[in-house]
Amino acid sequence: MSIHSNVSISEPNGKWVQAQVDSGEFATRDEVVDDLIRQARERDIIRAHLIAAEQSGFVDQTPEQILADIKEELRRNGEL
Repeated sequence: MSIHSNVSISEPNGKWVQAQVDSGEFATRDEVVDDLIRQARERDIIRAHLIAAEQSGFVDQTPEQILADIKEELRRNGEL
């Protein structure tokens, strides 16, 4: 899906985004922004799972173990 919109960012952030492109890690500024959004979505999903696990009262795992389990489940489901 391709949604086109213009987004204004601050000069320091614009320079950082351009540096990512110039480094060769990304081909375009759009790819950098898309990757940042994907990472933010991933964090939101993980945070929601961690909160739910903590609030369930049935957690006997460390936060690191919970995080590893969540990431594995998301990979299996194609969400990560």
